Amino acid sequence: MLGQPSPSPPQSRILHLPGGRRLGYAEFGDPGGLPCFFFHGIPGSRLEAAFTEDLAAQHGIRVIGIDRPGMGLSDHVPNRRFLDWPADVIAVADALGIGKFAVTGVSGGSAYVAACALAIPERLHAAAIISGMGPQDTPGADRDMRPSRRLLLALGRRAPRALALVITPFTSRAARDPQRYLDEMAPVMAEADRAVLALPDVRRILLANFTESFRQGGNGIALDLALYCHHWGFRLEDITTETHLWHGEADRNVPVAFGRGLARAISNCRAHFYPNEGHLMAITRMPEILQTLIESIRRSR
Repeated sequence: MLGQPSPSPPQSRILHLPGGRRLGYAEFGDPGGLPCFFFHGIPGSRLEAAFTEDLAAQHGIRVIGIDRPGMGLSDHVPNRRFLDWPADVIAVADALGIGKFAVTGVSGGSAYVAACALAIPERLHAAAIISGMGPQDTPGADRDMRPSRRLLLALGRRAPRALALVITPFTSRAARDPQRYLDEMAPVMAEADRAVLALPDVRRILLANFTESFRQGGNGIALDLALYCHHWGFRLEDITTETHLWHGEADRNVPVAFGRGLARAISNCRAHFYPNEGHLMAITRMPEILQTLIESIRRSR
């Protein structure tokens, strides 16, 4: 179950890249531990990694959450691609004096994990995808997807620029009242997820995470979604990095068909599926996930 997260907010930092672009990040867990970068969902921010705080410290893992462009403290980047992300991750790793590391992503962080696993295998110990979105042509994914999510992705495929116009009023309202946004999530999620959402620590972290995600408005979130609506720009079959995958079969946000599709496509993938768990299984399965990453890191050192 979820470890008790730190009551104090993490110390967030900004990395200034060549050219002046800013990347926001925050660290959790053991400052001297095994390094692991955390890629948040959609919407999300570096603060989503707070779910790992106490357990990461206990397991000796240094978790670094990074804001993707246009969210949190990171500057928006128009026309970015999934394959642009590994360079940003390396920039943060180099600035922190980190050589090799693990990467893990939740939900909409999945393609960014896959991009790193493909593009920078020499820097990775292992990769992990939890409740991850897959390519939109994954067989069976549309059938089990929530209608609202299906409509957004269809709009992103047909009119990517219009997606920002639809997302912006939503993000503005959510930024003003993140509590209401969180309350509206619960009824459409799996029963297992509703139980997790009722936990005070989970609500506190999610409220902070969503507030930070909406800080700059909807452009970054809309672009994140739009990228998932089209070909990812690389083949999952070309990934050779050791990859671990967890997915709940009761997930109503990101149907398990996506997880099964990712597991089939990535040749060196070790997949774990759980029949009665939902989208928030990263919280309930965090001890298992961290222990698996520790074992992978130690094997590859």
